[in-house]
Amino acid sequence: MTTILTFGCRLNAYESEVMKEHARADESGVETVIVNTCAVTAEAERQARQAIRKARREHPDARIVVTGCAAQAHPETFAAMPEVDQILGNAEKMQPTIFSTPPADKIVVGDIMQVREVASHLVSGFEGRARAFVEVQQGCDHRCTFCIIPFGRGPNRSVPMGRVVEQIRELVAAGFGEVVLTGVDVTAYGGDLPGRPSLGQLVRRLLAAVPELPRLRLSSLDPVEVDAELLTAIAEEERLMPHIHLSVQAGDDTILKRMKRRHLRADVLDLARRIRDLRPDVALGADIIAGFPTEDAEMFQRSLDLVDEAGLSHLHVFPFSARPGTPAAKMPKVRGDVVKARASALRSKGEAAMAAFLAGRVGRVAEVLIERDGQGHCGHYLPVRVEGCGLEPGTILKVRITGVSDGILEGRLA
Repeated sequence: MTTILTFGCRLNAYESEVMKEHARADESGVETVIVNTCAVTAEAERQARQAIRKARREHPDARIVVTGCAAQAHPETFAAMPEVDQILGNAEKMQPTIFSTPPADKIVVGDIMQVREVASHLVSGFEGRARAFVEVQQGCDHRCTFCIIPFGRGPNRSVPMGRVVEQIRELVAAGFGEVVLTGVDVTAYGGDLPGRPSLGQLVRRLLAAVPELPRLRLSSLDPVEVDAELLTAIAEEERLMPHIHLSVQAGDDTILKRMKRRHLRADVLDLARRIRDLRPDVALGADIIAGFPTEDAEMFQRSLDLVDEAGLSHLHVFPFSARPGTPAAKMPKVRGDVVKARASALRSKGEAAMAAFLAGRVGRVAEVLIERDGQGHCGHYLPVRVEGCGLEPGTILKVRITGVSDGILEGRLA
């Protein structure tokens, strides 16, 4: 029996499903708990350590394996925990035999910076059988001053187009209604492949090659890497969902430069305008960090204002978290209570924007992918509860939105 606890991004969720399938082949009969960690914030690592201690209390005889970005970046931290039996790196955890023939060493973490290929896996067992993630890219070649993830994921590397198309065909044949393309820096797709195909080219090719795929969704995009081909796909491909999430991080140019981001505030506003001109009904989201070192009240206000100016409705807000070994960890800090207050203000702004967006959907017809218990998501990645629906996961329905309740759209069959 294997239990997997997943923290962090969609890529981790995908990799947890891969590990789950590998663990099914384990015939040893040893109970195993796998903790797939995230390193994006100190809070994410704290939650992982808490989960490890809880897992040991609830499964006293189980083998506890810790993996993921935090384990890759800080293996000694987890090795020092008496509850942990083994630590696996991000490359090692994807090996098919790692759970059936576990290595003798407690720490099995290789140099992720030396990895040059993506060990691409087809996963057919996503819970609910409605939405599946497909990894098209791994790693990151950029060095934002706040980010530890490149040291957990290694350099940029991409899955060849043909393999992506093959995986999606198999997932559609298995009944999945939506596929999400995921990666660490997904808009960097193709930079290491022959001919350097772009993400936009990948999207156009796979939609043409797999006409039976009902819905395609993209994970977070770097604004500076959104090219003309991807904008064309957003404009012309109805099966590409109208929900675009941007890795913005701040609304002030000075802070963006200190973050070592490659875009400025004006670039985000211009991209938001261009996307909305091409697809007026689009939902735009963004990641924003509150309380980055040296951020003053005026700089923070520009991040708040950006939400309205860019028309952002889906916000992911992160209080700044100093990651040891990153340049930002050495910069003058903003007081903790100020960081907390700014994060709260950003979340309130995001909640208000989301409430307005939800209210604007009432009376309209949406296509909803049923995930479980008569509930799913529409193309704008808004939760929808469908009245009297008992259909199987993966079904796509036309639903007339009748209201909003506790942040969930309510609807009935159109």
